[in-house]
Amino acid sequence: MAYYCVGDRMAEHRVERRLAAILAGDVAGYSRLMGADEEGTLARLNAHRREFLEPTIAAHRGRIVKRTGDGILIEFASAVDAVRCAVEQQRGMVQRNAAMPSDQRIELRMGIHVGDIMIQEGDIFGDGVNIAARLEGIAKPGSICLSEDAYRQVKSRLDLAVSDLGATQLKNIAEPVRVYSLEVGVPAPMKPAMQAEATTPEPWARLALPDRPSIAVLAFQNMSGDPEQEYFADGVVEEIITALSRFRQLFVIARNSSFTYKGRHVDVKQVGRELGVRYVLEGSVRKAANRTRITAQLIEAMTGMHLWADRFEGTLEDIFELQDRVTACVVGALVPRLEQAEIERAKRKPTESLDAYDYFMRGIASAQWQMNERNSEALRFFSKAIELDPDFASAYGMAAWCYVWRKSNRWMTDRVQELAEGARLARRAAELGKNDAIALSRGGFALAYIAGNLDDGATFIDRALVLNPNLAAAWYFSGWVRIWLSEPQLSIEHLKLAMRLSPLDPLIALMWTAVAFAHFLADRYDEASSWAERALRENPTLHSAIRIAAAANAVSGRVKQAQNEMARMRQLDPTLRVSNLADVMPFRRPEDLAKLAEGLRKSGLPE
Repeated sequence: MAYYCVGDRMAEHRVERRLAAILAGDVAGYSRLMGADEEGTLARLNAHRREFLEPTIAAHRGRIVKRTGDGILIEFASAVDAVRCAVEQQRGMVQRNAAMPSDQRIELRMGIHVGDIMIQEGDIFGDGVNIAARLEGIAKPGSICLSEDAYRQVKSRLDLAVSDLGATQLKNIAEPVRVYSLEVGVPAPMKPAMQAEATTPEPWARLALPDRPSIAVLAFQNMSGDPEQEYFADGVVEEIITALSRFRQLFVIARNSSFTYKGRHVDVKQVGRELGVRYVLEGSVRKAANRTRITAQLIEAMTGMHLWADRFEGTLEDIFELQDRVTACVVGALVPRLEQAEIERAKRKPTESLDAYDYFMRGIASAQWQMNERNSEALRFFSKAIELDPDFASAYGMAAWCYVWRKSNRWMTDRVQELAEGARLARRAAELGKNDAIALSRGGFALAYIAGNLDDGATFIDRALVLNPNLAAAWYFSGWVRIWLSEPQLSIEHLKLAMRLSPLDPLIALMWTAVAFAHFLADRYDEASSWAERALRENPTLHSAIRIAAAANAVSGRVKQAQNEMARMRQLDPTLRVSNLADVMPFRRPEDLAKLAEGLRKSGLPE
């Protein structure tokens, strides 16, 4: 309580105080971004805030105190909630930035402190706020700095990999503060006592080397000096991964996981450990005028020894041949004896039109499934590729995949027309893509989800897996379709293969959610709840994970917990009803839908 003299009187002024966890964050390099593109930077930042950052804050029970340009100040009642929110946001921003040129990425810095604060008219003041702001100022882009007070609150509750920066003198803070830098995405080493208890450790904590040559192809460096050519370099690597994946003698990590290292200086030994592979391929792409140069080097991950390196040059018209030559050299180094037929099978041009191929690669680079604008942009690029080459099967498959996300995220404006168009694209992808695993798997899944044609969808996905058993996305799609066909055990087996082929996948939470649904169908409700909770720790606003968590908890008798999940679901999607549940889960058997509906009805979902 503080007193102030006013003339001859003493006025009592009450100041509200409380202990809180304070998160201060801002955008690294914001002035540079605004200087390069004011409108574009602001539009991207606002989209991130609206579609991802603010829903994540709400999911972790944070209160936004104020925004200051690119900065934000958030109050949490719990340090655990603050750190979980920060980790989720940093991981999510890595995913959302993956397809963006490096000079356009919105990267966050964050600082978290637990301390006493003063509250006045909704704003907060005091050393607790000042220390959080100073911690944010010393954080590197994409990282989180914790004060010792904050770290002490969370170290026994969360698995964190941290660097102790020691006692640090923060600007305008009298006493040094011990600071810990949180390395987002890196699991802490497991303690011996925990190992026996951990029934479902993180995927990278338990990856054994496969019994065949295993390789991860990292994103090649764009040496063109033009950020706009980033999509071209990524497209080159995409085709090399696809070609390598067709060889059954190899185990090839999916692009979604190997590209999580993009833009980072990484140790190939660490990559080998985290992805569970023996070999790593890295390189660069330079595109100038009509010439292309690809350099590549193959490295043994365990020792760091270079096994092979070469340079490949040609015109743009030679790009498919250059990719084939890189693939042949890698395969020749790893699998000396292969049948010629298998080598020829891997040399498949996706299209004869280089312009169509260029638009296809732009679509892949633009695809950001959590953002409506980016999804629409990707669809325009895929449509342009189809216009230039009406027989481009993969472009049809990817366009159909865009409609899957439009349905899943409820972005459709003319539902009847868009569902029909998505189904048409899916069927065309399957018709044209008899030897194209991407077209078959994407088209098959779209047929199952959009048109409810489960039998044809499963058949096309199975055919894709015969063509390319290394295609993680196809195993994932098969996992969902097997759930809808009421084959939960087969679903789990296929999902495990998907997770092994892509252990760092940005969509890993969706894989975990699918496993939860499979366990639910098999009447293993505790396992279903456990997998759903894991998915929600990764993505707290994932609708499908919230739904299965609510249903599993309700059926298990944890009604209060189920009702809390449903309350969150109703906030995120107030249109969901028992009556329209079949629209999001196209089960073949009415009894499977009835079981899910009953669990959600007990959770509080209205009819």
